[in-house]
Order: sequence, then structure tokens, then C-alpha cells
Amino acid sequence: MAKKNRNRQRAETTPTEPGEVGPRQPCPCGSGKRYKACHGAAGGGDVYVARPFEGLASEGDVVALRELVPAATAPLTLRDDVDAHGRTVTLCTLAPGAVPAVVRDSGEVLLGLQVQHSFGDPSRDLAAVLLAALEAEPGAVGLTDAPGPGPRLQDLVVDAPLDITVHEGYGYWVEESDQSPEVAELLEQADDQAAPTARLASVASAYWTRMGSKEHLRWVMPEPEGELLDALARLHAAGTDTLIPEGRLVGMFRAHGLLTPVWDLPVGTGAEALEDPAADFKTALDAALAEKAPLTSEERSARSGLANRQVTIR
Repeated sequence: MAKKNRNRQRAETTPTEPGEVGPRQPCPCGSGKRYKACHGAAGGGDVYVARPFEGLASEGDVVALRELVPAATAPLTLRDDVDAHGRTVTLCTLAPGAVPAVVRDSGEVLLGLQVQHSFGDPSRDLAAVLLAALEAEPGAVGLTDAPGPGPRLQDLVVDAPLDITVHEGYGYWVEESDQSPEVAELLEQADDQAAPTARLASVASAYWTRMGSKEHLRWVMPEPEGELLDALARLHAAGTDTLIPEGRLVGMFRAHGLLTPVWDLPVGTGAEALEDPAADFKTALDAALAEKAPLTSEERSARSGLANRQVTIR
């Protein structure tokens, strides 16, 4: 009987196809529930999109701003058929109070990426919030229920690479007219939680950060997961997956369908010292991605090790 139960449990836990989620595994929407109790349940979730920001020119940066970067902003240009009045819309990592959006007295919309809700398709959720904010009076705009069928962010914006500004803190929350002592105290408390972060200029979607006494580079990569793992395995087996001496590739996050390799760095490295090494690594990575020969036994071993050091955060 025990063996039969183990076999049944194994069947429930192990996905049957690559990318499939087992019933007892965490739901990839990030809710913290098992899949069978969330998007795998009848009525438990109306939609789940594994790669919600696919097709955006800055897909990797949007994922980074949603999951990794404390404080950053980027202007969004809306399509004329969405807003013919030229409203200012600013995409931000975090809006005040983690609300989905804020409409300022000036009419500007702050559209937050880091929010409390999770309805399965963050791109659709952002679009629903944005459309509501364009019709709302000044103040916070929320999203308490799944928005249902409708446009996605890709349908509302003029797609172009984002002009991202990484901030030291959350000063972008406050308009110049609101500089009260109470607001200053609130900002100081929030700023204390923001880890120093910088975006590299030489490559796309790569962010240096210092967390406590440690420094890291976290680089969101849009390549298909299997191909990217093969390429990273080739570089690792060749000893060329380090960016700088004493830095090392330690693992990777998986978020919104993309892998984010993470390098530990020596203390004191900083972002500027990574610009040229990152560009050189991107050249080597592209060459490894183009390689079609089967992996060697050493490369297969390296790939297995890398796959075992993945953490899914969304």
C-alpha cells in the first residue's frame, strides 16, 4: 500500500511535459499556493500567462523592474487610439503604498509594477489599471478583482526600448509641491529599504546591486530557457562564465518566463567595472548560443548543476 501511495504521489508531483506544472507544485503565478489549489483548480484562476511581457522591446527590463529593482521609472508613450491627449504615464517599480497606480493632480499617471495582486497575466492587469487610471480622478487606483478579458500592456503602448532611470530612493513619489516634513520622513523610511542598484549601459537588462555586504550582477536574458542553459553550460565547462576575477555565476532566478543568471562579485566591484566584461561575455554567450554541436559529458554535467540552482520567483 505504501509503495502504491508513493507512486501516486510521484505521479501527482512530477510534470509530464517540459514546462508543465504538477498539481502539488507551487503555482507559477507567485501566489504561494499549490497549482491544484490556484490556477489548476476550477475557478481558481481565470488565466495564467507564463511569459506575460513577451513582445515588448524591453521585456527583460520590465521583468527586472517588477521583480529585482527597488526604485526606477520609465516614461510610457501611449498609442493615439488609447489616449489622444498626450497624458504623461510613468512606469515605476513601486508606487506609493504599493498601489497599482496613482493619478496626480497634474493628470500624470504613476503605473506600478510591484503590486499585491496576482491574477495570472500581469500585462493584462497593468493594462486594466492603466485604462482605469486614465478615467479616474486624482488619487489611488486599485484592482481588487481579476479584470477579465481585455487588452494587455502591449496593446496600449508604442513599443520602443524604455528609457529607464534607476533612483537611489523613492523621491519620484513626491511632486515638488509636496515637501512636508511628514512626507520627508516617510521617504526616508522607504529609502532605507532600497538596496543600491545600477543598470549597466553596455548590455540590456543587467543590474548591479549591493545587498548588505555582498554585491551581485543580476542579468535578465530573453533567450529560450533550454538554449540559454546549453550556452551557459558550454561557457561554464570552458571556464569562461566569470565576468571578473573572483566573481562567479552562482545560480539564476526564473521570473515571467525568463531566466536571470546571478553572479556574486567581490566587495567593492561597483557597476562601472562590469561594463566591458559584460559586453565581452555577451559576445561569448551569443557564440555559445549559435553552437549546435551536442553537449559534451562535462557540459551536460555543468548544465545539470546550473538547472539545480534555479529559483522560480514568478
